[in-house]
Amino acid sequence: MLFLVISDPRPEPPSAIAHQRQAYWRWIEPLRQDGTVRSVHARVGRGAAVLFDVPDNETLHRLLNEWADLIPAHFQVVPLIDPDAAQRQLQRQREAADR
Repeated sequence: MLFLVISDPRPEPPSAIAHQRQAYWRWIEPLRQDGTVRSVHARVGRGAAVLFDVPDNETLHRLLNEWADLIPAHFQVVPLIDPDAAQRQLQRQREAADR
């Protein structure tokens, strides 16, 4: 299951949480390596945008709690579908409409 997660951290001075921010990057690196995180991008100013590929909602819930333990934040979670799956669905819809 694909989820785009955009974080909006609490408004603290970046220098005050530099250690936690470094811990976040150490935490997310193994997730990048094993494919749980397809991509991660720091947002301009503060926060991050992460594309998670997880087997279920419970795994995403666990990961977001781990993330929030490192850097408390509000998370916007956007469920996504793979582009190939989206195109297959469109093809099925078109075929159904042509009948």
